[in-house]
Amino acid sequence: MAHQPFNIMIVGQSGRLQYEAVLFAASLRRFAPDFSGRLFVATPQPGTNWDKDPSLRNQAVLQALSDLGAEILPFESRAFGQSYPYGNKIEALLAMPEGERFVFFDTDTLITGPIDQVPFEFHRPSASLRREGTWPKPTLYGPDMAGIWRALYDRFRLDFQTSQDTTQPENYWKRYLYFNAGFFFGACPRTFGQRFLEYAVSIRDDLPPALIGQSLDPWLDQIALPLVIHSFGGARDVLPEGQLDGDISCHYRSFPLLYARESDAVVAALEEVTAPNKIKKVLKQYEPMKRMIYQGRGAKVRALFDRDNLPRREQALRNKIKSAGFWMR
Repeated sequence: MAHQPFNIMIVGQSGRLQYEAVLFAASLRRFAPDFSGRLFVATPQPGTNWDKDPSLRNQAVLQALSDLGAEILPFESRAFGQSYPYGNKIEALLAMPEGERFVFFDTDTLITGPIDQVPFEFHRPSASLRREGTWPKPTLYGPDMAGIWRALYDRFRLDFQTSQDTTQPENYWKRYLYFNAGFFFGACPRTFGQRFLEYAVSIRDDLPPALIGQSLDPWLDQIALPLVIHSFGGARDVLPEGQLDGDISCHYRSFPLLYARESDAVVAALEEVTAPNKIKKVLKQYEPMKRMIYQGRGAKVRALFDRDNLPRREQALRNKIKSAGFWMR
């Protein structure tokens, strides 16, 4: 399955994401020099669903992206926008080239290896398994976790039973198909995106009774994503372990978290990619990158933690970084 041509999409807009987009593109070119697909930086256009113009307008950023071979992909926010910016990843898919294999990455991702060598099975979509049991949170009066997920599968006429990992116990979150939406892939971005949009809007606008009391923000994309993947015949564990979210990509989430928990190899990759003056001039416009990468605050965060004995929960990492006064995003 290796060496199939495919495109990559990330979302870039004014603010933090535009600088992360430059870093993503620079890491892709450095560590996957043989990647032959197109890199799209999808950017939402101003409209009634945005309080301010969200589009990419920083000329230094636009020039850096162009120099790195990225293509700007404008899209309209018709269902989401300011009220739920995570919906960008859904609506942007509809602007991608139809019928061309795709991989979506959250912009706060670093490419650290030859992504063109990953054996994607595009006809069996999947997504990131680097996640915690963040949703749902069953209430005292029910329904339980199985009842909540079953209601969603029933809503879209999907087979709930075949989605479950029966090696896991009933009502344990890993039994149910659940992904981090930090990356996902499929055969056609438009058919995938249309179904993703349909499911997400249906859940938001016509909440199944079993979900009353469950938070949809920020989890809506991660609630709908496993349903979409299952509907296309996808599954968990489609990819070899240790490649994406491993040796070939790193979803770092924020720079304090990157320095706190990621490997020495990831930190070295970050610092190599950000060293060239042309990249440095752009990234230093963003205060967390300036302080964490270029002024040494990241090294101070790293010294707070033993990578061989990290807290199990991400929140504990965040709390310790904040207590030391080093949290930035």
